[in-house]
Amino acid sequence: MRQPMVRLVRLGRVPYTEVLALQEQWLRQLQTEPDTEARPRIEVGALLLSEPAGPVYTAGLRGGLTPEEAARLRALGAEVRATGRGGLATFHGPGQLLCHPVLDLRRLGLRLRTYVAALEACAVRLCELQGLPAARARPPPYTGVWLGELKICAIGVRCGRHITSHGLALNCCTDLTWFEHIVPCGLVGTGVTSLSKELQRYVTVDEVMPPFLEAFKETYKCTLTSEDSLN
Repeated sequence: MRQPMVRLVRLGRVPYTEVLALQEQWLRQLQTEPDTEARPRIEVGALLLSEPAGPVYTAGLRGGLTPEEAARLRALGAEVRATGRGGLATFHGPGQLLCHPVLDLRRLGLRLRTYVAALEACAVRLCELQGLPAARARPPPYTGVWLGELKICAIGVRCGRHITSHGLALNCCTDLTWFEHIVPCGLVGTGVTSLSKELQRYVTVDEVMPPFLEAFKETYKCTLTSEDSLN
């Protein structure tokens, strides 16, 4: 049996708004295009990978930022955006791997809870490959991947008409001081960390991309076909 095919789209370092715009294009395509020969049943969607070009704070469906807080964050030089993902407020910025799978869960044969657990498993596997075997997922409300009480990977997804969007944000060499201005994901008493901090060396997004893709293919049992969006 052939594996499901996922289109791999590497955006590189781009503004967060460009990621959202491309995500919306893929959402519209998957939600409106019927099962035809133009989109074989084996193709299940796209994997959008990027690194934010600048600092941006995002709020989820449950909010997380008051108008006063948003104004304070903008005064720091960051962008502030409301999103349709689950969860509360978090930060995205340079040195962070953003993974936005836009996938038809029916074609993958997955339920939403299983899909989210698989996203966590991808990040856990990447941490293991980088030499951090203590990385683990925790039950809600601690969704994401943790090293002790420090979150290294945040996860927030949206699913409408069986199509997923948003995804995960893994701290590679992120400037963690940006997180000090919010309560990440609304979890009081917890902190954040990065691969660079834990490994005591500079770990870039480009370095972790190959092992992350291997972890994604292994976890979702799919084939990735490359599509460089910069072409």
